[in-house]
Amino acid sequence: MQNPNILVVDDDKDILKLICMRLTAAGYNTSTANNGAEAMSAIALQRPDLVISDLRMPGMDGMALLDAIQHAHPTLPVMMLTAHGSIPDAVHATQRGVFSFLTKPFDSQELLQQVASALRLSGRQLGADATSDNAWRENIITRSPKMESLLGQAKLVANTDASVFIQGESGSGKELLARAIHHCSARANMPFVAINCGAIPENLLESELFGHHKGAFTGAVNNHIGLFQSAEGGTLFLDEIGDMPQALQVKVLRALQERVIRPVGSTTNIKIDLRLISATHRNLAEEMKEGRFREDLFYRINVVSLEIPSLANRREDISLLANHFLQTFTKKYKKTLAHSFAPDALEILITAPWPGNVRQLQNIIEQTVVLATTQIITENLVQKALQEEANSIVPFDIARQQFEHNYLINLLKATQGNVTQAAKFAQRNRTEFYRLLERHHIQATAFKGAKDNEST
Repeated sequence: MQNPNILVVDDDKDILKLICMRLTAAGYNTSTANNGAEAMSAIALQRPDLVISDLRMPGMDGMALLDAIQHAHPTLPVMMLTAHGSIPDAVHATQRGVFSFLTKPFDSQELLQQVASALRLSGRQLGADATSDNAWRENIITRSPKMESLLGQAKLVANTDASVFIQGESGSGKELLARAIHHCSARANMPFVAINCGAIPENLLESELFGHHKGAFTGAVNNHIGLFQSAEGGTLFLDEIGDMPQALQVKVLRALQERVIRPVGSTTNIKIDLRLISATHRNLAEEMKEGRFREDLFYRINVVSLEIPSLANRREDISLLANHFLQTFTKKYKKTLAHSFAPDALEILITAPWPGNVRQLQNIIEQTVVLATTQIITENLVQKALQEEANSIVPFDIARQQFEHNYLINLLKATQGNVTQAAKFAQRNRTEFYRLLERHHIQATAFKGAKDNEST
């Protein structure tokens, strides 16, 4: 297993060296930053398990760093060190969410005790069995700090029975996260039952959820146990709950409030004990505004809200996921050759817009494995798979997003990352052009020195 990673932030190099030496001797992995800005860059590159920061630093000080971490990674614990410690500082830091506050010179044993306590809360204590500790999330392939932060929140909420509402684009892995929360909870040995509310005809959805008695309607030739009962003691996952008809929303709200259901055609209530997780790709705030989703149901299902980043927002995961799917489908289709991606093919995958998220990436990799005739998955094979999918009819908004993304990529390739020149070609001012790049999560610096149509 990999020992916990601790990021130490201080503008005093001697202090950095001393703290890292003591942490390393205790078995921890360490990295360092000289100020808050460097620390945020380091966290974006690889999320640590704990941050230990000096309070007083030039530029972004410890409290500003704490605010930035809590905004981007709310479950990442932070400890504070200062040579200027005082009761007001400690109280203020604690109120803002600092895990602990130590003054310099600090006692080594106290430091290690506080570190162990902070890591224990996040389940990453030294000497823990990492394999079993992470078994609940083993199907979620990631190295993204954003995803790690999300999984940290998921693990915290899994220990409760609070209803969870998952937001995310289609194909981003909402059901996968719901299953992970279930497997991490005290209900892990009980059923996990999932239903897509948008995939069941309206006249059948009530029966699927609550069950029915024989003779309740035409075709009801037997008693039928609904999904609420099937999930007894476990977790019920209502995917695409935003597509649920309003008449049924009232009945679901009653079931959650009173913890009872009534099958169609029955006059008897049945008690239920389950944990509800729901998800949608819709904007429920807009749906409520338009009167299509009940506000009281929204607040009942949205005790804890988790948002899965799109694949375009976690591009560091693309090569990891692509290679995972490559191995999976090579084995599935019993290919005799061990496949790998050509560098140009991998570059295309990493820079593609991915409106269909992880599900789309999975489909593309499956297609390339099926059609591959050599060990190397070539650039042309990947490009062909993407073009064939792009040639299918897609919603106008997605088509426009794909065009804009490809247009910006080609501009930056042609100008080798020169934003001023690219903005001039696009007949846009620099500020507007930067906004376009930010909207599509494109870093111009990645194209510095790259020649258009260059092959590696």
